[in-house]
Amino acid sequence: MTPAPPLGVYVHWPYCARICPYCDFNVVRDRGRTEQKAALTAAILADLRAHAALTGPRELVSIFFGGGTPSLMTPDDVAAVIAAARGLWSPAGEIEVSLEANPTDAEASRFSGLADAGVTRLSLGVQSLDDRALTLLGRNHDAAAARRAIEVAGKAFDRLSIDLIYALPDQDLAAWARELTTVAALGPEHISPYQLTIEPGAAFHRRVQRGTLVPVEPDLAADFYETTQAVLEGAGFEAYEVSNHARGPAARSRHNLIYWRGEDYVGVGPGAHGRLSLGGDRCATVAPDPIDAYLARVKSEGTGSGREPLSSVDAALERLLMGLRTVEGVAVAELAPLNISPGRLTGLKDLVAVTKGRLIATPAGRPVLDRVIAELADGV
Repeated sequence: MTPAPPLGVYVHWPYCARICPYCDFNVVRDRGRTEQKAALTAAILADLRAHAALTGPRELVSIFFGGGTPSLMTPDDVAAVIAAARGLWSPAGEIEVSLEANPTDAEASRFSGLADAGVTRLSLGVQSLDDRALTLLGRNHDAAAARRAIEVAGKAFDRLSIDLIYALPDQDLAAWARELTTVAALGPEHISPYQLTIEPGAAFHRRVQRGTLVPVEPDLAADFYETTQAVLEGAGFEAYEVSNHARGPAARSRHNLIYWRGEDYVGVGPGAHGRLSLGGDRCATVAPDPIDAYLARVKSEGTGSGREPLSSVDAALERLLMGLRTVEGVAVAELAPLNISPGRLTGLKDLVAVTKGRLIATPAGRPVLDRVIAELADGV
């Protein structure tokens, strides 16, 4: 009998002190809401119990608090969620417990408490060390606060990741290279630089439609990408995923690898998604976005998420989309339902390669993954 696969836990905390204009995540303004937050914590704990009854015994490899801004949670609530997950599933040794935070002085003052609560890895949303860029991005911190937060986080957590956004309107390429070098020198083990994307529903999208925000041209965006790779590689960071760079394998995000490797994860909280292997099926779970709807569903159904089995084709498409982003690639056998012909691979020979039974994007293919994936999935 095949043993049940291990899993991670994703916890979505939707509250933010400010909604950034580039953000299209499921977030709400953190305006008091004391009673609602208490109810949400209780619902998340109940949802975890319901998921554990569904999955049965599993090995737990990671917990990830995302959002929103989960550093706005009280350390006691964070500790309660961690303890619940560790009690419901069997921890695989020293599991990774990640939490997203913003570098405001108010949040940095909570870092030691969050570490005491059981968080082992902090993902810090610095986004930029340039005050002009931070203003454009609608952030509620400046560069000086970001530097202070990085210093505090480095003392509180053994593992620190820093998020950055590049290819901003009017951003200078040489200045971006210097900024990357500066961030790398501040000591994080992991850096996640993301190219600015204009998402429908975000405030930036409306500004683009009005003509008050002009995105970077594709050729210049490609230059920013290439510069990012070169600078971080030179600083000792491996691009183990298109937008994630680590100082060696031990510094990689174990939780994010769950997504990219097609492993199992429980998703709890408003709008949270999950993927579970149940009864021979690959199942997708999704919770409603509105907080009150999530609370009501947990109360009435026991769990906040509905679930639906994925077809073999849909599951294979997910493996292609996620796995090809990494240096590991994806096993060709997992893509069998897509019926990718040898001729199609030959037509992409400079962009993908098959090595030891795995389909891997080449360095030339990684910047154009959207095109590569569209061609590989054509006709599905």
